[in-house]
Amino acid sequence: MKKEQLSSLIKSARDIMRKDRNLDTDVKQIPTLSWLFFLKCFDDLEQCRETESIVGEKPFCSAIEKPYRWQDWAADEAGITGDELLKFINNDLFPYLKKLTGTDEYGQRDVISALFREITNEARSGYLLRDVINLVNKLNFNSADDIHTLSHVYESMLQELRDAAGQNGEFYTPRPVVRFIVEMIAPELGETVLDPAAGTGGFIVEAYEYLKQQQKKAEDREVLQYKTLYGIEKKPMPYLLGTMNLLLHGIERPNYQETNSLAVNLNDITDSRRYDCIITNPPFGGEEEIGIKSGFPEDKQTSETALLFLQFIMRSLRRYDPTRGIKGGRCGMVVPNGTLFGDGVCARIKKELVEEFNLHTIVRLPKGVFSPYTGIQTNLLFFERSGPTKEVWYYEHPLPESRKNYTKTKPLMDVEFEPLKKWWNNREENEHAWCVPVKQIVDTEYNMDIKNPNATNDFEHISPEELIASTIKKEERIAEIMFEVKSILEKGV
Repeated sequence: MKKEQLSSLIKSARDIMRKDRNLDTDVKQIPTLSWLFFLKCFDDLEQCRETESIVGEKPFCSAIEKPYRWQDWAADEAGITGDELLKFINNDLFPYLKKLTGTDEYGQRDVISALFREITNEARSGYLLRDVINLVNKLNFNSADDIHTLSHVYESMLQELRDAAGQNGEFYTPRPVVRFIVEMIAPELGETVLDPAAGTGGFIVEAYEYLKQQQKKAEDREVLQYKTLYGIEKKPMPYLLGTMNLLLHGIERPNYQETNSLAVNLNDITDSRRYDCIITNPPFGGEEEIGIKSGFPEDKQTSETALLFLQFIMRSLRRYDPTRGIKGGRCGMVVPNGTLFGDGVCARIKKELVEEFNLHTIVRLPKGVFSPYTGIQTNLLFFERSGPTKEVWYYEHPLPESRKNYTKTKPLMDVEFEPLKKWWNNREENEHAWCVPVKQIVDTEYNMDIKNPNATNDFEHISPEELIASTIKKEERIAEIMFEVKSILEKGV
């Protein structure tokens, strides 16, 4: 199916859903389409596996039993509809899926159960829902072309969801940022990759696309599919969207958990729970419950999620062991500006970061990268568990010429990272890049909010005395203008 046909099919489905009084917004439509896509996709894959088992004369046991398989209740266009359809979905299908347990291959039943545990059917018209189901039936999830096309259309739907309302922004990290982080971390086949705040799975998808190029034999595919990529997401809705996103991009049985990464005592993180690569954009600005903080060191307990995730990541990176040929784990992550200049608990966390990890690069992103979700300025931290920090390279990512910030309609583009990529492996100071000895950071009590000393903006080079004098002069002129306006008004009276 061509992209235009698929886009038209999905548009038709959403037009039908809008007629339902409870499915008239993106926030309701996209999750509903997601669980429908999931069940159709899973059924297509199950039928394919059943055929392969018959050909290979191997036993096959479906993860979903009759009459709950898509082929049993949804595939027939003249099948159940109206109130009968709603009753089946709400009273039979969803309760069955939520209670699925058992030891099937790769734990698919547990994945399905976790996925549907907190999902409800938002449709109120069974007739309209039947029309949508009939459209979804036209998708063939055993066609590589259909899945490839749908994966791109689905990504655009997730972007729409981000834009629908402020809080949905957490579902979607700009793909140029994700791709840049993945490329700089450069995961290798055989390594483990984690996103502990996976949302809709963007980092995992891009890591999968990056690692696919390294496959050379059947065993490589097995390793990539089942033993490489891991994600954790605590909220049911992004977990649903993320699971569907991973399936559409070709990850057949995602190692994706619906739980809170931070609900763990850091002391309980052993080598078996550490990873070679961690790539993520953890939530910031929020707060975790008091019970969560108790799992962190007493002098580093905080409610700020970004700082908790930073500690979790530091503890979850694989430890460097040259005697066994083990490289230290590495991380690329997004943090808000506050992480750089924060003191108190934040400073103590950064002290541990530079003393026990090599914080080699901080990329300072300009305003608007995450617009319209947030205007908070953000940074990219790159560090490795390979020894203490000796120096930190900063790179101030510039806005395109004649632009003051990024916007929803004029977002950050992949090509804008090209100069930074060229600089990455051949580092020299320039108007955008500068190197800071770790001693300078230590001497300022771990304030990492260090301005670009090579910036060409003349305003930044004005001395404090000149700046004060200029400000006073402007205020005096404003006072004169206000006096003149007052005099004119009085004469008019």
